[in-house]
Order: sequence, then structure tokens, then C-alpha cells
Amino acid sequence: MHELGIIVPRAHDPSSRKGLSLNRNEKDNSTTSGNGVRDSRPRSRAELDAESWSALLAPRLAQFAGVARHEHVTRAAGDLGVPQSTLSRGMARLEEDLGVALFARHGRTVSLTPAGRTFLGSVERALAEVERAAEKVRADADPAGGQVAFGFLHTLGSEMVPGLIRAFRAEHPRIRFQLIQNYGEAMLQRLREGSLDLCLTSPLPEDPDLVARRLDEQRLRLVVPDDHRLAGRKRVRLAEAAEESFVTLEPGYGMRRITDALCREAGFAPRIAFEGEEAETLRGLVAAGLGVALLPPPTAPRPGVVELAVTAPRAVREIGVAWLDGHPDTPPVAAFKQFLLSRRGRLLPR
Repeated sequence: MHELGIIVPRAHDPSSRKGLSLNRNEKDNSTTSGNGVRDSRPRSRAELDAESWSALLAPRLAQFAGVARHEHVTRAAGDLGVPQSTLSRGMARLEEDLGVALFARHGRTVSLTPAGRTFLGSVERALAEVERAAEKVRADADPAGGQVAFGFLHTLGSEMVPGLIRAFRAEHPRIRFQLIQNYGEAMLQRLREGSLDLCLTSPLPEDPDLVARRLDEQRLRLVVPDDHRLAGRKRVRLAEAAEESFVTLEPGYGMRRITDALCREAGFAPRIAFEGEEAETLRGLVAAGLGVALLPPPTAPRPGVVELAVTAPRAVREIGVAWLDGHPDTPPVAAFKQFLLSRRGRLLPR
């Protein structure tokens, strides 16, 4: 898998990660069991049940930080916009829940205890992370300068996708892209997980949790070595290659499923000599005489091979855009989705 980000100028730091994992490094995300004993096993993310530390303490952390910074409840209450009595009760309840004194009281002023100072350092880091996450998601949703997480197949990446991005950015120059290049099944899984907004894929998925729209179709070629018995032909029926060895993409790739389906329709199961991850690698192996391959047209002529049109069965692959059903689009995602849909029937050069 290949992943890269195209960043255009924006107001926020582009290095921020997409998404927030609370308490990622917390060593004591303990919860209380039914017998009253806290489970202190380390956890990779914050528990969100009613008895967890996160649910118990989070509403009061900003208040604690405000009092700690001012060392004065009245001034902190003014900054936070809450009654002094509410803030005082909140700090007392926080100490009660923790079972630790966080403040030493000196009349109207307070000072942090050693435990309070230790707690403040972690609280400020947590609040800063929340602030960064909020700024990140707001920036990503900005209609003019937000971000689109866009996936595409390896076989679409050399010219088609750069051309699409270039055309879209001519009208939306500040929108940024996080680009994910992978095989079809992996991208569909990332759609479900929410780490992709849209992806170009083939064949179109039929999963009930995904929406797919056909954009174009691409004719496939039977690629043979230039000294092959069929190399002098311009077109061929796929059944004429039934006795050949095939080099193909690995299972899980869309082109592999299409190859298997077309061979099945032609009345044979392909004898596989090699399974790879890149179409151009397969062309090189065809040139070396390892077998033949069904592939989309190359971006540039490849020496050592001949590309034959397939007359039967009809050898094409549908290319479409997919997204997670019911997933709300940010304005940048909606704009790019509409751009892709507007290019139905002219996604590929003719």
C-alpha cells in the first residue's frame, strides 16, 4: 500500500493526524468491577463506560486547569464563565473522586500540591490534544481549504488520478488531499473504518453498506510476448489463450477477479504462473516469456510485448467511485464527489 498527502496552503498545521484516540498512552485506564475492585490493566484507548476515569473526570479537567493556572478560584470562575460556588464544589468533588488533595487552600487563593502539579501536566497535554483535534477536524471540513481522503487502485495511479486532482484543484486550489493507493478490498475496508472518504475502484462493490456509482469503463487487452504465436494478430478470442500460462495480480485485486471471471466465461480456468502487485511488473514478466496477461492499456508502450484486443467475451472493467452509505460529507468531500460524478463517461481518455 502507498499513502501520501498532497498539501496546499492552509491556516492550520497539516501534520496533525486525522482523528483523535483518547488516552493513547494512558497507563492506568482502570474501571471498577462489580465487586468494587478497580481493574488496572493497561488499555490502548479510553474506556467510555459511566464508571471509567475518562467519563468521571473529563467534564472537570478544564476547570481544574483554570484554577491551577490562576491559583485563585474567583478569577478562574470569571474566566470560565461559571459561578464561583459551582467551581469550588467541582474541585472538591474532583479531589474526592481521585482520593488525592490537588490544592492547598490559603484563604481566597490556592496552590497546587505535588500531586496536583503532576496531575496538571497530564491534564494540560490532554486538553492541548483535544484543542488540536478540534482545530484539525474544523480545518478538514473547511469548504475552501479542507481535506479529502481519497483512495484509488494501483492501475489508476499513473495518469488518471493526477489528472483528476489537477482538474479539480484548478477550481478548488486550497483543498488538500490525503491519497491512498491500494488494492480494492483494502480500500473498501478503509471506507468502512472511516479513514477514506471516497475511492475509485473496479469492479464496483455490491456491499449493502457502501454506495457505488459507475463512472466509466476501460477495455482490457491480452498482453503476449512479441515472439508469441498470437503476436501477429490485432484481436483475439480469449478462448484462444486457454492453454497459456497467465501472470496475474494477487487474489483480492479487482483485476484478478475480472481475469478469473472472463476466463471462466471463455470456458477455462487460467493456469497461473505468477501473482504480483503491479501491472507493469506483469508486463515485464510477459516480455520475459513467463506467460500472458489480461491488463488495462499501458500509459506508454512497453517493449517486448504486444497488446491484443479481446473480441469475446467482452473484456472491459467498470470503474466507479464508492463511499460509505449514510456517512455525512464535509463540504470538500461533497465538492470532490460531485466533480467525479460530473465526469461520467469521460473519466478515461478516448
